[in-house]
This record gives sequence, C-alpha cells and structure tokens, in this order.
Amino acid sequence: MIVSKWGNSLAIRLPSQVVEYLKLKEGDDIEIQVADKKHFQVRKKPSLEDRIEGLRKFRGRMPDDFHFNRSELNER
Repeated sequence: MIVSKWGNSLAIRLPSQVVEYLKLKEGDDIEIQVADKKHFQVRKKPSLEDRIEGLRKFRGRMPDDFHFNRSELNER
C-alpha cells in the first residue's frame, strides 16, 4: 500500500481482499488498531442494526458463574 495525500490528511487504499473479507462498502465506518510497528488490524464497526441484533440474541442471559451483589457494588 502507498500512503497518499488527501486534502490535509494522509490516506491508504485497502486491498480488494480486505474489502471483500470485511464486506466493506463506501461509507462504512472502520477502526484501525496498531498492533506494533509493522502490523495493524482493520475492523468494520458494527452498524446500529448489528448492535441491536446482538442485544436481541443476548436477551439478558448471563454466564452461569455470574454473581450480582448490589450491596457489594454500593459499598464505599
């Protein structure tokens, strides 16, 4: 990839394999995380619909070992 000037910013073009794998389209929101000096990760941010669907799948289920203690949380 080559870094190019785009207005006052710098830009890169994503390889088609990355675009296809992440199912990206124009206007999608992505996150780029730097792993180290030579590696980074690109991730498509979930849309509002994707997040709502995830909440519907969750439907309040907690892990079997989850313990909630209101008194413990409110201790000062």
